[in-house]
Amino acid sequence: MVQIISGKDCGKQGKVLRVFPKSEKILVEGVALRKKHQRPRKQGQKGEVVTLPTPFHTSNAMLFCKNCGKGSRAGYKFSGDVKTRICKRCKNEI
Repeated sequence: MVQIISGKDCGKQGKVLRVFPKSEKILVEGVALRKKHQRPRKQGQKGEVVTLPTPFHTSNAMLFCKNCGKGSRAGYKFSGDVKTRICKRCKNEI
């Protein structure tokens, strides 16, 4: 889960659907939606307008901590050989 920190969808939260590491972008459910006009596929079918999420830069989103209920930065904790991600505010596991 991430929280959007800038742009037209500032303050919204959503689940990350896909990550694009080379271009440093993410695709989030229900955020940065755009409309696409789709042509009819088969004979007799009507064309339609479909809303699709678009990828945006990762710097415009931050991790959302369920314990705090706010967006927070991520820290890391090592317990033996296992590396876990923690919330910087409440020190709980994200």
